[in-house]
Amino acid sequence: MSVTDHRSAEEIGRTESGPRELPPLGEQKPAAELSHVDTVLSNGLRVLAVHKPTVPMVELRLRIPFAGDDAMHAATAEVLAETLLTGTRRRDRVAIDTDLALIGGDLGAMVDPEYLSLSGSALAEKLPDLLDVLTDVLTEASYVEGEVRREADRISERLAVARTQPRVIAREALQRRRYGDHPYTREIPRAEDVAAVDPERVRSLHASAVLPGGSTLVVVGDVTPETAVAAVERALAGWSSDVRARTLPELPDLTPADLLLVSRPGAVQSQLRLSAQAVPRTDPRYPALQLANLAYGGYFSSRLVENIREDKGYTYGAHSGFEFTGGKATLQVEADTASEVTAAALLETRYELGRLGLVPPTDTEVDSVRQYAIGSLLIGASSQAGLATQLAALASVGLGVEWLAEHPQRLAAVTTDHVAEAALEFFAPHRFTGVVVGDAEVLAPKLTALGGVTLDGEVAGDRPAR
Repeated sequence: MSVTDHRSAEEIGRTESGPRELPPLGEQKPAAELSHVDTVLSNGLRVLAVHKPTVPMVELRLRIPFAGDDAMHAATAEVLAETLLTGTRRRDRVAIDTDLALIGGDLGAMVDPEYLSLSGSALAEKLPDLLDVLTDVLTEASYVEGEVRREADRISERLAVARTQPRVIAREALQRRRYGDHPYTREIPRAEDVAAVDPERVRSLHASAVLPGGSTLVVVGDVTPETAVAAVERALAGWSSDVRARTLPELPDLTPADLLLVSRPGAVQSQLRLSAQAVPRTDPRYPALQLANLAYGGYFSSRLVENIREDKGYTYGAHSGFEFTGGKATLQVEADTASEVTAAALLETRYELGRLGLVPPTDTEVDSVRQYAIGSLLIGASSQAGLATQLAALASVGLGVEWLAEHPQRLAAVTTDHVAEAALEFFAPHRFTGVVVGDAEVLAPKLTALGGVTLDGEVAGDRPAR
């Protein structure tokens, strides 16, 4: 064969006697034990410190419950997160950046309806210096007029662009369909609200909501856990309050219902978003449900992807997965399709939901998704940053290193029958609700004929944003 000849993937995967056999799955390595300390400080802050000497660095993840039901909360919280690191009584923005650079570090903040999150890293030997900067912004953030105004203007411009994006419109429509006016739906504030935020409002929110009680700090890196906890306790001794951080009100369980067709006139593409109630990580059914989800649409070789992407070409990408909020969990199924095949894609999506329960995954499918689940978990925890992020998500719902270390064994214990039971219980098409966002004039005839779809009375672009 000349160097200019190319074989297709199908040719590479075949031999003269038929399809090339896949090599057997390798033996799964057990998770390494992690030396750690998990404690609650006198100020109510939970600290989870883990020794992981992969590189001479340390990673921080701080999660502060940050719920609020004030009409301006989402806008003020967004500005707070963007200006938290722009200056304190001791340091201006340049001084903060310089001090972090000198220790090979970084520090960033972001907010959502549930948490204010800070993430950082530094050389392990400079952990006290990183904690000094962290303490400074937690207790002495200044929110000067110029910084607040500059960031508020920038956020307003960003929000104006974001609200034109189909995926953002679909997310907001799904949140309204699932939870109505619950504070959890206020993920993106209104640009005009952000523009109205002033420094005094941000300072007031910081004083009332940036609190240690109920918050969690994860420290992972090349430092002994006891040393890390002692450093945190010294640095954050002055961060205290008699009030605990405010948690998000519990979400209601999802009510199965028709999909809502939300119109975007002139759109050439549609967004399919389906959702159903699931179970949290602590539920004994969760490991089987996790594997059932992978088999359905949770990775590239899943049934949904094979059907509507590889076989029929309805979408470039389809996916299903979990969303964990407080003590609740939901399943999400999503795909973006051309308008002319939206109804067909929805039909096949529902077909695969039903087929998963009626024709459950085989032993081979279950073994494949099990290896994928365990391998992904171990790969994610192999780096300091990945482990810190995983533990921060677990710690915020009361879990810790033990859950992470034991989960591969739970997945290994799942049988094909367990997965079949989870598929039948959780993936039944009638359990889902959701939205279809697209050009209703084009989509409505086929979707209404398909059934289980209701036309929204309002156009997405005309609906007042929160």
